[in-house]
Amino acid sequence: MGESDLGTLDTFPKLMAENARRFADAPAYRVKEYGIWQGWTWSEAYKDMRATALALMELGLQPGDHVAIIGSNRPELYIAMTAISAAGGVPVPIYQDGVADEIAYVLDHCSAKMAFCDDQEQVDKVLEVKDRLPDLRDVIYRDNRGLRKYDHTHLHPLDEMLEKGRKAEGAEGAALDTAIAAKGSDDTCVMLYTSGTTGRPKGVVLSNRNILVTAKNSAEFDHLRQTDSVLAYLPMAWVGDFIFSMGQAQWTGFCVCCPEAQHTMQTDLREVGPTYFFAPPRFFEGLLTNVMIRMEDAGKIKQKLFHHYMEVAKRVGPKMLDGEPLSFGERLNYAIGNALVFGPLKNTLGLSKVRVGYTAGEAIGPEIFEFYRALGINLKQLYGQTEASVFITQQPDGQVRADTVGVPSPEVEIRIDDSGEVFYRSPGTFVEYYKNAESTASTKDEHGWVATGDAGFIEKDSGHLRIIDRAKDVGKMASGALFAPKYVENKLKFFPNILEAVVFGNGRDYCTAFLNIDLGSVGNWAERNNIAYGSYQELAQHPQVQATLQAHVEEVNRSIAQDEMLAGCQIHRFLILHKQLDADDGELTRTQKVRRRIIEERYADLITALYDGSATVFADTEVTYEDGRKGRVKGTLEIRDVETVPVEEQKVAAE
Repeated sequence: MGESDLGTLDTFPKLMAENARRFADAPAYRVKEYGIWQGWTWSEAYKDMRATALALMELGLQPGDHVAIIGSNRPELYIAMTAISAAGGVPVPIYQDGVADEIAYVLDHCSAKMAFCDDQEQVDKVLEVKDRLPDLRDVIYRDNRGLRKYDHTHLHPLDEMLEKGRKAEGAEGAALDTAIAAKGSDDTCVMLYTSGTTGRPKGVVLSNRNILVTAKNSAEFDHLRQTDSVLAYLPMAWVGDFIFSMGQAQWTGFCVCCPEAQHTMQTDLREVGPTYFFAPPRFFEGLLTNVMIRMEDAGKIKQKLFHHYMEVAKRVGPKMLDGEPLSFGERLNYAIGNALVFGPLKNTLGLSKVRVGYTAGEAIGPEIFEFYRALGINLKQLYGQTEASVFITQQPDGQVRADTVGVPSPEVEIRIDDSGEVFYRSPGTFVEYYKNAESTASTKDEHGWVATGDAGFIEKDSGHLRIIDRAKDVGKMASGALFAPKYVENKLKFFPNILEAVVFGNGRDYCTAFLNIDLGSVGNWAERNNIAYGSYQELAQHPQVQATLQAHVEEVNRSIAQDEMLAGCQIHRFLILHKQLDADDGELTRTQKVRRRIIEERYADLITALYDGSATVFADTEVTYEDGRKGRVKGTLEIRDVETVPVEEQKVAAE
């Protein structure tokens, strides 16, 4: 992509200056504090950005210095990322729920000179490991609660920084303008760390060109506009939030709204009513689970209305979104359903105004995907990576399907190699892995092609990409049959009772699985049926819960058996784990992806029991609590045999 494609708007500071000129009084950021929504116009955001940048320069920030950002989604932190860039530095967002050691690794690896922290919790984590970080000089914080009596030698309240920056504008403003003008599209925009599924996180270096060309192309693809709004609630360290809440937001000038807290997100979503919305499949699954739970508690008339008009919605809603012709009767029926059911439901969910919605990260269940599209919500799928500045494929309007991830995004090329692995190259392709030339060379070749690590194929008729599994996880059963665990795990997680699943079987005679129950869904069922339980473990091992999950697994087996290529992946035995898989225990990444190798090592005795015919197994596992304390969870777990469909019988039935 040539520099002329971005024109003079080739960095975030230049973009923000342009937005302050074009959309001066339009809302740029909103945040809910103490129950009240507060906002920044583009003009106000630009002034705060300059003040922050000048204060950073006064504090000694040098060109190329890395500055960490640790905290919840807050306008001040988004503005700070642009300010760091303006002052010549590189922002490095870090997952705010990471423990001190995880944060220390990133701060040390990138040799961060400064850190922006949201509040006392994040400041404490940094101070706890500061002795191990010789490069870290200063810590800046936004929320001063609890920090008044701390040693402020190298600790700076953001309010005071802003005040200093405003006073420095007259004397140093020209120097800042020079620093901003010196940066261009090939300079580093941000460094984002991967989730570390298989090992230590890697620092992905992304240039201004990577981010802004991708933001421009993807915004034009979905016709995003300045009057749109987005709810920024996903981790700032995740590339998706960076492209949505920084890249696309600044390119189009739309408003970024931040919830008051994670637990108020659903309420704040209803109040904001965003027109552009992204959420992982787990969020949409949880919403639907809550809807179905509420319907089970509703009166008979409400239940009948709901089920009747949802059938209408399933027939008419997708056709309406795709612009297909509808009869007068279909339009009338849908309008009545919208007045009585869909409208109030979308309003309750906070999705009434969504014009473009996306989900990604994992496969979403077809039934769940179709439910939201039936309501008239334009929910689509995309496929992306940190290394691609997110977008590899997107689903165009009118070509939205549950079983594909769409067509290549603008200016993205895709090819499938002989092993079935997906490769891409695009303007968004990352520059390098920081301090890791070996991984850079093994991931990106000299022609710019990047190995995704995912196995898939492109449909000949539609040109849509279908993802099967992680390439490294695709293996062979002892029989030689294909083993694709993620494919099976996603089918299992389509059931609202199952929160997480891990499937084993590579090189073995048959597949087995660990399951986690969804405590909200199963707990509600227990409450309605007057079943008392004292812990997650006790509920998970309840005979009726075991029987319900066994029925789910058997239903998945019947579905898998219909796929000749993957019929050998049916589950033969399973157990429900005594604890939920947790990122704090190293079992999931911070983006909630299963760390398969760690689970195989940590629960080797449970896996052995799944294959040696045991009916039960004793588990004793160390866990980490939210406050960092360690404890142990123990219990005897039941192992259940599951009915499978013989592949030969299935073939005969199909014939």
